[in-house]
Amino acid sequence: MSFSDYKSDYDRDGFVIVRDFLPAADFADLNDSLDRYIRDVVPNLPDADAFYQEKDRPETLKQMQNMAGNDPFFADYRQHPRWSELAEALIGEPAESQGTEWFNKPPNTVHPTPPHQDNYYFNMKPPHSCTLWLALDPIDEENGCLRYAVGSHKGGIRPHGSTSVLGFSQGVSDYGPDDEATEAVIELNAGDVAVHHCEIIHRADPNVSATRSRRAFAMVYYGESCRLDEKAHRRYLESARKQHTSMGLVSSLT
Repeated sequence: MSFSDYKSDYDRDGFVIVRDFLPAADFADLNDSLDRYIRDVVPNLPDADAFYQEKDRPETLKQMQNMAGNDPFFADYRQHPRWSELAEALIGEPAESQGTEWFNKPPNTVHPTPPHQDNYYFNMKPPHSCTLWLALDPIDEENGCLRYAVGSHKGGIRPHGSTSVLGFSQGVSDYGPDDEATEAVIELNAGDVAVHHCEIIHRADPNVSATRSRRAFAMVYYGESCRLDEKAHRRYLESARKQHTSMGLVSSLT
């Protein structure tokens, strides 16, 4: 199946699932490099590049950002052709990776991901952007799978307000039962990738498993037509800085 065959579903629903996205050797190499990064690089990172559920418990690492800026492997990984081919097929124009990210919901930590739209953070016009979100573990309802409000990318940016969730400083403030009724529950095997439009509303419940992590590796792509909305971007940065300060973190956002 060609990646272009997924575009009609992506345009209609705001997301698609591609099973077994990477060849086995590539998937193993990525996992090995992530393990190395967490072991060797993360301990020396600033607060803004590695978020913990509890800072004094390394096993509660929940999010890593700016990985391409901190490590040569992930700087080079932005050019991986399979990722860019999928992103460009769905966006419909040449696109560039904006960096690499890692997400986790560790077992025995309770933190939901609030409903949000990525473009509230990205501030791109037009919204020709998508996120490729690769499951590193089997992911289901128990350990906090993604939930997409199907078709919500067609409704524009909804009102957002501050949250208490580190890494997701803003969430959709008027999300309610009508939105929940449209949700698709996204269960993935390790190696599957979910691709979503930057304006689809999505969220995730806490990981209620006692033993299973919910790890994912992601890259964001901007189409060549994207331009930064400077006013919206300044508003977002100010909100994020306030959240970091309120949580006792040193913010590097500028």
